[in-house]
Amino acid sequence: MSLPPLFLQRMAAWLGPEFPAFLEALQAPHPTGLRVNSLKISPEAFPARSPFPLQPVPWCPEGFIVPEATARPGIHPYHEAGLYYLQDPAAMLAAPLLAPQPGEWVLDLCAAPGGKTTHLAARMQNQGVLVANEIHPRRVRVLAENLDRCGVTHAMVLNETPDRLAARWEGLFDRVLVDAPCSGEGMFGREEAAARDWSEEAVRGCARRQSAILEAAARLVRPGGDLLYATCTFAPEENEGVIGRFLRAHPDFDLMDVPDAVGDSGHPEWVGETDVRLRRAVRLWPHRGPGRGHFYALLRRAGDERPYRPRPRTRLPGRTRALYDEFVRQTFQAPPSDEGLLVVGRHLYRAVLPPEMWEGLRVFRPGWMLGQVEGTAFVPSRALATGIRPEAAREVCRLELHDPALAAFLRGETIPGPDTSGWVLVTVEEFPLGWARATRRGLRSSPHPLRPPSEFFARR
Repeated sequence: MSLPPLFLQRMAAWLGPEFPAFLEALQAPHPTGLRVNSLKISPEAFPARSPFPLQPVPWCPEGFIVPEATARPGIHPYHEAGLYYLQDPAAMLAAPLLAPQPGEWVLDLCAAPGGKTTHLAARMQNQGVLVANEIHPRRVRVLAENLDRCGVTHAMVLNETPDRLAARWEGLFDRVLVDAPCSGEGMFGREEAAARDWSEEAVRGCARRQSAILEAAARLVRPGGDLLYATCTFAPEENEGVIGRFLRAHPDFDLMDVPDAVGDSGHPEWVGETDVRLRRAVRLWPHRGPGRGHFYALLRRAGDERPYRPRPRTRLPGRTRALYDEFVRQTFQAPPSDEGLLVVGRHLYRAVLPPEMWEGLRVFRPGWMLGQVEGTAFVPSRALATGIRPEAAREVCRLELHDPALAAFLRGETIPGPDTSGWVLVTVEEFPLGWARATRRGLRSSPHPLRPPSEFFARR
């Protein structure tokens, strides 16, 4: 790939004798990164059943590298069941640094496609409030689909600007992640467009946008809360430069030391910054470890103030309530929690925030989507299936990896099943994939197949 000469000149000046190794690593193929989804299986248990060899990522207990170039983890049924998320190893440091705890309120301000969001959700153990925001409408759907696949049940998805969120939710969140849009220099080896569109002016433009996003993000953090700034670029204007200006404008924030820090420190001297705190930032380089490279700065706001946070109430029309209750009675061993049940259009959600808190905002999903009313019946969603344990359902059809019925189910075909009626939870081994309706001919899978026939089965 042809890289911009000025980019190469800048990097050579900064890296000195490390530059040849950096350039080789930047352009070389990178092995696939795989992060185990601990909402489904523990990172200790997964390697024993992994279909491909794994190597650990040093800064992320859930993270692994798939060293075999011929491995295709993205087409395996385990991926469809949400056991793992394919993610660059450098991106796996965000959740360990921000360290969200179960029960906290956490915001991912630039969330699509959902790699870091699903990692935050797993660290929170589906407890608390997770708000995933994405400003680009086309990317919001992909974000929601990844949350569904990974079994995230405590998140709402928005399509808003940071400024509008800051105006409504100032000082509300314990932790905020800004995975800022950037010039993407770390992606040059994979995305030709990123290298083609690069210029110093583009870098400066990114830095201006990043500073504006960070300003809004700072308003959303409660006193005593944490703000993590991340990019996948090497440009110091977008990294140390942005954080240096932020610290000067916000004396109530400090840049935190990172315990057991990995990678390189920040380099304030590259942009003429004199604040030595900028050395507390973390840089991951492609030639020093797994991944394509990232920059992180963990900021903490002074104080310790916990805002009032109302819980959502159940608001169900009588007809929907009756149809849903009947579905629950027939399908579940014990009734699930109905806190925050809310109808929006035809869809039933378990909302994570009261509607008055998000009224007027562009909300793609107010919470866990449970299903919808169709005619005189309640039809469950795939998100409901992937968000529960198999033991919660009365009827389960367990399919093994090499069972032809598994491929048929993924294609949306009718498969053999138990002699029963109503909805049946379909799993690959013990991991839910979706629902099927019992008929006289067998189990009729969801009207929305998960994906086309997979190469995984074609290769068998």
